[in-house]
Amino acid sequence: MAFVQLAEGELHYQLDGPANAPVLVLSNSLGTDLHMWDAQMAAFTEHFRVLRFDTRGHGQSLVTPGPYSIEQLGHDVLALLDALHIERAHFCGLSMGGLIGQWLGINAGERLNSLVVCNTAAKIGEPSVWNPRIETVLRDGAAAMVALRDASIARWFTPDFSAANPAAAKQITDMLAATSPEGYAANCAAVRDADFRDQLASIKVPLLVVAGTEDAVTPPSGGHFIQEHVAGAEYAEFYAAHLSNVQAGAAFSERVLAFLLAH
Repeated sequence: MAFVQLAEGELHYQLDGPANAPVLVLSNSLGTDLHMWDAQMAAFTEHFRVLRFDTRGHGQSLVTPGPYSIEQLGHDVLALLDALHIERAHFCGLSMGGLIGQWLGINAGERLNSLVVCNTAAKIGEPSVWNPRIETVLRDGAAAMVALRDASIARWFTPDFSAANPAAAKQITDMLAATSPEGYAANCAAVRDADFRDQLASIKVPLLVVAGTEDAVTPPSGGHFIQEHVAGAEYAEFYAAHLSNVQAGAAFSERVLAFLLAH
């Protein structure tokens, strides 16, 4: 298990793929860990040195007092790249990872070869959604995380996918129950406070936006908004709910790879 030392603790990461290949960073969604990308690894490591990490507050990474901000999480990514002596990388993030990607595109584009943002938006949800969730999680702790796990399956996957692939769905939703309540609440605040709608035009790196047709958390409309505000951005959508990389699997990997290999 590999860690990079940040000022306040350790960030957990994993590197796979050929040592001399270009680096592709994968950034997880709220309430998951780096293993949410397992389905992509065989395809991605054929062409890339894949760097996965657990976002602060998730998985095996540090849990510091909240609230967090997307800027703070973006700086964690830059610190990880610096520690591993990676000057430039491709970046692919889903949901909250897509917010981190937007921040990097706006503020650290010189570090990116290209950017893929999946199942995300320039602004996700309203405080009226996030604040009660934060309060519940901080009050009820692990029990709240189990309840969130049980509710998440309908948001993260379509019913037909969950029925046909119960083990795959369970592997992902179990990550939510295993997430630190304090870390989860702190990250909810980061998502709540992020709003890049007025800054998207400053993204100058090649961009692919991916959406899921059945995604009620971050509907395709949010993906279209990003595409329309970033010059030259590409758009792709799949039959999927919120975790399109898991549900669309090989088709997702193929489309993302085609984009990455063109840049």
